[in-house]
Amino acid sequence: MDRPRLPASARPTGLTRRSLLGFGAAAASGLLLPGCSRGRADEPAPSEKAVFATGNAGGVYNVFGAALSELVSEVTGVELTPKVSDGSVDNLNQVASRKADLGFCTSDTALAAYEGTGAFATGRRKFCALARVYDNYVHVVVPMASKAKELADLFPSSDAPTRRTVVGVGPKGSGTEIVANMILDRARADAIMANARVEPAKRLDPDKIQVIRRNMTLTEMAAAIQPEPKATKGILDAFFWSGGVPTDPIAALQKTIGFRLLNIGGVAQAIALMEFGGFLVAPIPPSQYGLAESVPTLAIPNYLIARTDLSDSWAWWTVNTLFRRQNDLVKGVLVPGATPATPGASPTPPGNPEAGALDPRSAIATMPVPLHPAAERWYRQNHI
Repeated sequence: MDRPRLPASARPTGLTRRSLLGFGAAAASGLLLPGCSRGRADEPAPSEKAVFATGNAGGVYNVFGAALSELVSEVTGVELTPKVSDGSVDNLNQVASRKADLGFCTSDTALAAYEGTGAFATGRRKFCALARVYDNYVHVVVPMASKAKELADLFPSSDAPTRRTVVGVGPKGSGTEIVANMILDRARADAIMANARVEPAKRLDPDKIQVIRRNMTLTEMAAAIQPEPKATKGILDAFFWSGGVPTDPIAALQKTIGFRLLNIGGVAQAIALMEFGGFLVAPIPPSQYGLAESVPTLAIPNYLIARTDLSDSWAWWTVNTLFRRQNDLVKGVLVPGATPATPGASPTPPGNPEAGALDPRSAIATMPVPLHPAAERWYRQNHI
């Protein structure tokens, strides 16, 4: 399958987490292949139940988190309950406030929470990391019929002064909203600069160079970009999504209105160079959505985070299961309550192709967020 992988880290210089752990990357060959092994039999099982804050219902965080929870519950004999949430910001707040024990979040929101900036300006959040898992890819979706070719085409210009574009930016307070606003703000600044170079008679008022931003869930955005009966266009002209690829509600649009992804490589490169937090520029391969060509975009690593006082047992067994049962995560596991594909049939396990990107050598790259001591111990034990 033509699937994006976690980009290889640049050769480290100076003090790195790997040097802190005391082993080189070459030692990773000692790690057993993922499979059905429980790991060390003398590692105690957790003594009480735990909660895993995942993400929007049906999104990659939610599906991946439910599958991992099921496997961890299986190998420990103690229930790890997946919980639907509003994504990264919500998960960080829930973990920090002890409403959840584990959660997923993006590297940029983790950095903001760790430093007490942006959405977390009210104060730093206390949490730790278990692993870097897979990367999110920013999707900027437009209908196939849209005339937009690049981000600048979403804003009013001297050639289209009355343009009024409505853009979905994800749920309020989500990681998608944060990165969408970052990209749109950068694109707006570029549009204002371009406007300043236009002859004075054709220049627009800079305050009018805007797009209308709407907070919606992924399901709502996928529906709102499609026209109602007898309408020529949907409520949304475009929408942002930050997630794994392929994301099913987006892929399904190819069977209805058809869609394209805007090339945001230029803005992505500027953000990756300016912002610390693990931002990368990477392509979404055409095979993921039946596109004509690969589309450069912004890639954002995801972290598996935990309460700072999470028990060593829960931390160790979660990391152990993440890698020992990697093949099962890729293929999908049968989650209780899943809906059968056809009447009378067994529920079809949802596969998690993102799990194919898991690599223990990349998993330790969560700095500046510290690793949980038991997670660090697991990596040491497996010579990472």
